Amino acid sequence: MRVVIHLLLSAGSHRGRLHMLLGSTVALVPSPVAVLAAAAAPLAWRPAVFLTALAVLTAALGLPRVARRISVTLANRLLGTSLPAPADGASAPRLRWPNRFRTSVWLLLHAATGGIVTVVAALVLVAAVALPTVWLRGGDRVAVMADVDVAGGAQGWWTIPAAVALLVLVCLAGTAAAALLRRLAPLLLGHQPAERLAVLEEQVRLLAQRNRLAQELHDSIGHTLTASTIQAAVARELMSTDPARARHALVSLEEVSRAALDDLDHVLGILRSGRAPTAPPLSLADLPALLDRVRGAGTELRAEVTGDLAHVPAAVSREAYRIVQEGLTNALRHASRAPVALQVSVTRDRLDLELTNPLTGRGAPGRTGRRRGSGLTGAAERVALLRGEFCAGPAPDGPDSHSRLGGDKGCGGTCWRLSARIPLRSGS
Repeated sequence: MRVVIHLLLSAGSHRGRLHMLLGSTVALVPSPVAVLAAAAAPLAWRPAVFLTALAVLTAALGLPRVARRISVTLANRLLGTSLPAPADGASAPRLRWPNRFRTSVWLLLHAATGGIVTVVAALVLVAAVALPTVWLRGGDRVAVMADVDVAGGAQGWWTIPAAVALLVLVCLAGTAAAALLRRLAPLLLGHQPAERLAVLEEQVRLLAQRNRLAQELHDSIGHTLTASTIQAAVARELMSTDPARARHALVSLEEVSRAALDDLDHVLGILRSGRAPTAPPLSLADLPALLDRVRGAGTELRAEVTGDLAHVPAAVSREAYRIVQEGLTNALRHASRAPVALQVSVTRDRLDLELTNPLTGRGAPGRTGRRRGSGLTGAAERVALLRGEFCAGPAPDGPDSHSRLGGDKGCGGTCWRLSARIPLRSGS
């Protein structure tokens, strides 16, 4: 008895019956067209033509992509299912038509069960009202799905429990139909194995994109904060002796900080919304602006670029820019304002990057040395993905151990050298 009361009065049962009612309204949408088609047919064929046209038109309602999304939403909210969002569209184009056919079958079942339950419920409700009404009026014969004689007086009391039983049966029929659709929903609206694989591939792609954005944000903000710290120190030192240069350093600090904030807002906005980035990524074409910012921090930077940067593929150019940025950031952070030498060489088959700077006291191997941080690890991973060679670490001063841009001055003992060799062709 408790189970019956729960099925009759629970909120889930009410929502399921509402889902059945919505199913009957789905069949009402193409009904006028089905009536017109039946009217044009011979009299004997009209019922069959009407039902066939109604079924075909109802199934056609499930072909638009939005029909599947609406069906999943209604099933989750009214039937209590936990169906995942459809993966149709760009993430799984090969699944569009199979999913549309499954949605058409679902709409046919939804409309059929909803229509049958609604018609039966209407007839039963009429009977449940008519039986006690006829009895209270003194009795008579009433036609409710069959001819029933209702006696007046005490002999007709049975109409009251009969009406209650009919109402209970109507509610239970709606609940049973909702339970049937709840079982069929995962089969017709849920993800099939191929669709689950497509969703997983999409999640992996989004995760890789987020990781790339996080790595780029780390590189960009790390470089900016390092350059800003050095520019602030320069401004403090020159404030009393050379106010003009101090003001120039503060202006550079403001510009770099504003650019960093814009970059931060852009990347965080992408990470929050999950949308694809629209701004073009930085590449070797943006290298002059990066070098100007480093020089603006008061660092002596000698750079030599040989070869045609336009010859470098876009993917290699983007990663190479980040590698140079990380190398310059480390030079600013660990070698104070010591001279830095950068060489970028583009040949037909590969791109060579080399950055050297003298090790200061705090970065010398005999003392604390320079730890390989997450930035250098990320640079090594970038080069590895491009099938190149990467090395970073102390190197003894000599003609073959540091950048030739150092001239005859060298590094004065021990240099820090970062070098990368990246092939420009897959077979290189």
